[in-house]
Order: sequence, then structure tokens, then C-alpha cells
Amino acid sequence: GEERRGEEYVVVVILSSSSCFFWMGRLRVGFGLLLARGWSIARRGTAGRRGMSWRSHGKDNASLVEALRGNEILRSASVANAMLLVDRGLYCTKDGGRAYVDAPQAIGAAATISAPHMHAYCLELMRDHLKPGARCLDVGSGSGYLTAIMAHMVDGGGVGGRRGKATGIEHIPELVEESRRNARRDPKTAPLLESGALELLVGDGRLGHAVGGPYDCIHVGAAASEVPAALTEQLAEGGRLVVPVGQEGETQNLCVIDRKGDGSLATEEVMRVVYVPLCSKSHQLDKRRWM
Repeated sequence: GEERRGEEYVVVVILSSSSCFFWMGRLRVGFGLLLARGWSIARRGTAGRRGMSWRSHGKDNASLVEALRGNEILRSASVANAMLLVDRGLYCTKDGGRAYVDAPQAIGAAATISAPHMHAYCLELMRDHLKPGARCLDVGSGSGYLTAIMAHMVDGGGVGGRRGKATGIEHIPELVEESRRNARRDPKTAPLLESGALELLVGDGRLGHAVGGPYDCIHVGAAASEVPAALTEQLAEGGRLVVPVGQEGETQNLCVIDRKGDGSLATEEVMRVVYVPLCSKSHQLDKRRWM
């Protein structure tokens, strides 16, 4: 778990056994290798010193959250408590035996559910904008897992009338149907879906969902080649957008974009990542033949 510096290794990774693609390169110790959606390469703060985030495995949801806490990826009670409320095992339906492994998992339609450590990182980046009563949007909602966590954070149980709303938007209809089934069988999340505090919709996330905005927080679960203007336009004053930006198949920057009181945008690049692209439905489904 300790990070060592100044050493180099040659790494050979089989990316696709069926098409015999190989990738070779030199990686410095202290950086992670990213092969699928939702892996981080470089991390800030103590998490990188104390342990590799992708070692935050669990045997069940509670032990997964505890591992993320132990590696100081989860730092706040609000995020940890929300993650405890949403059992990841109910949303990893293609390979439930690996639901609590800290790695991306396939969910069908050439899509994945991100690694738990990436969800935790992003939630920590958004936590001050996911308060009870807030409105938030999850672009590329996939399995519905992260959207459900966001819904618990903004719902607040209706205390003081502060009941927010989390909307997930996904362009693959079969994934949206699956995400709704996931939420319905989740006993702690089903009431949010029934009440409308959690909404899972079919749509092109690159365009956002203007009718539900403006949003206090927008999360994007795929890499945009450039920041989608529609999403920044749908940010409320003081709102935050968390989005990976970069080209498909390359390392990208996880960006935090805040809308200031004067309407201007402030952007910070917080870590290097590799996500699947924020693309058209046809482009994504074409990837099925390679998987």
C-alpha cells in the first residue's frame, strides 16, 4: 500500500483477446492503470499515500464502504451514509459475485458501472451541492446506482419540506428499464422512485434535461471531447458540474466546473482518468461486437 517513487516497470496488457490488441508502455509506480470506465490514474491527497483506491474491496456493501473509508477516499459522513443506503449488489446484475470488488463491472449494452472508488471520489466532489432540497442530474446513469445515491442525499426525508430530486438520463432504453428494475427491488430506494424524488429517463445526456433544471449539481459518467454547452447552461447559480473531458481511448481530465454568482464558470482539473466516451447511441452499441 505504500507508494514508492523513481521506479519504472514495463507493462503488457491484453486489451482484447479476440482481436489480439496489445498495449505496451512504461508506468511510474504511484499511478494506476486504467482499462475501463471509472478508473483513476492520479489522485490527490492522502488516499494516494495510504493505499491504492482499487484495493478498496468488500465482501458486502457495508465492508466495501468501510474499505473506502479506511483508504480515506470516503471522507464525509453524508456520502458514506448514502452509499450504505444503496446496496451496490442490487445494481450489478450481470456479475453479482463481483459487485463489491473495487473495479468497473459490465452492465450490458457495452456499458459499465464505474469502480466504487470513482463513485466515491465524485460524490465527495459533489457533496456540498447534494444537500437536502437540491436538484441534480446524472448523465449516463446506466445501472441507476449513482443516481440512487444522489437521490438519497438530496431527498432529506422531506425534513422541513426540503425534498430534492435526482434525475438520471441514459440513451440506451434497455439500460433505463434495467435501472428502474434495480431501484424497485432496492427496498430503501424504491420509495424515492415511487415518489418522484428519483427519476430515470431515456434521453441524450449530451443535451442534459432542461425541463428539470436548473441543477445544483450535474455528474457525467462518460468522457466528453469538450464540455457540453447544454450542461453548463443548465447549471444553477452556485451549481457544480463534474465531468471527465478528453478523447476516447486516451487519458482524460476529471474536471470540476462551478457557476459563480456573476454567471461565469470556474474550471479545475482534479485528476487523470479514463472513461468510455460520451457518444451517440449508435457509436456505443457498435462496441458490442468488440466485447
